[in-house]
Amino acid sequence: MKNNKSMMYLAISNLFLVFLGVGLVVPVLPQLKEEMNFSGTTMGMMISIFAIAQLIASPIAGILSDKFGRKRLIVLGMLIFSISELLFGLAQSTNAFFFSRALGGIAAALVMPSVTAFVADMTTIDKRPRAMGLVSAAISGGFIIGPGVGGFIAHFGTRVPFFVASGLALFGFFLSLIVLKEPKKHEINQMDFPKESILGILKNPVFSSLFIIILVSSFGLQAFESIYSIMATINFGFTTNDIALVITISGSLALICQVFLFDWIVSKLGEMRLIQLTFFVSATFIAVIAFTTSHLVVVLSTFVVFLSFDLFRPAVTTYLSKNGGNQQGAINGLNSTFTSFGNILGPLAAGSLFDLNHFYPYYVSAMILLGTGFLSLFLTNMTSKKLLLKKS
Repeated sequence: MKNNKSMMYLAISNLFLVFLGVGLVVPVLPQLKEEMNFSGTTMGMMISIFAIAQLIASPIAGILSDKFGRKRLIVLGMLIFSISELLFGLAQSTNAFFFSRALGGIAAALVMPSVTAFVADMTTIDKRPRAMGLVSAAISGGFIIGPGVGGFIAHFGTRVPFFVASGLALFGFFLSLIVLKEPKKHEINQMDFPKESILGILKNPVFSSLFIIILVSSFGLQAFESIYSIMATINFGFTTNDIALVITISGSLALICQVFLFDWIVSKLGEMRLIQLTFFVSATFIAVIAFTTSHLVVVLSTFVVFLSFDLFRPAVTTYLSKNGGNQQGAINGLNSTFTSFGNILGPLAAGSLFDLNHFYPYYVSAMILLGTGFLSLFLTNMTSKKLLLKKS
């Protein structure tokens, strides 16, 4: 049992290493842009290529994880991520940068669904929320710590953070290769569905409604989150340090909630009610930000919005894993795919709206999240009725 816990924590730590690696390089991107004389479009393409590669590879990686095992996909993903960061650090041409980013997206697609499925396989239903809270905390922790560490390492050279990220991933690769063993699955699920194709999963009312919610909500979340720094600077006069402080404190509070309180919150509300609550709360406080002129209100509202985002993600993952049966990989792969769709479209829409009016991204994001909240209520009721009809 102790060995199982150690393996689960090791699998989760791989996610932390990947997102720590992603976070490490954030502070040096402006310097890299100047060093390579890249345009804003080129830098935007680097971000998009990662997301597009992850989107395409995620459902395939999920199926492969169910077929060939979690360990193989995790180990392969860590190796590819290490290679991608090394190539990025060595790259001297636009195509080389793009290629390394595409590899990074594929690596993320291999690691994320497989780690989530690995954790689901190793936990019973009652232990699942805490475990998924830790999965989400590993991702958040990497994002929070990474930029600070990356900024320090960058003093030794613009490319050094990429090499450090590569080394960390390589360390995770060797450790996983030696220590991880394929988990014995806990076949204790709320609903045990027979194995289905991707199309079959998408037709299943338990999943189809939630995937719609994930897509629409990810769009709304990213429409706000991706352009927050620019909006806070122009609309409210926040400095770079102000924004860094707000995001760091918000992330730290979310991290504490994910590790210590998420299990308790789910036990009181359930995953679906928590998901719905995060929509209504985030929509309300984004609207507050849009209409207030008080800096204190903006800061407090930002804390609430980011906390809602960071509770939504593990709640969705927990719900899917509880209902995923023996297709944890495929279902978590689809979760990553629909999230990636929203992550790609949201920033594009937010940027276009911002050009029209600096407050439009707030309005649209709030309306989308509010609409998604009502949509989730409708789809949940409709799904419940369909399942009752099937049982009868």
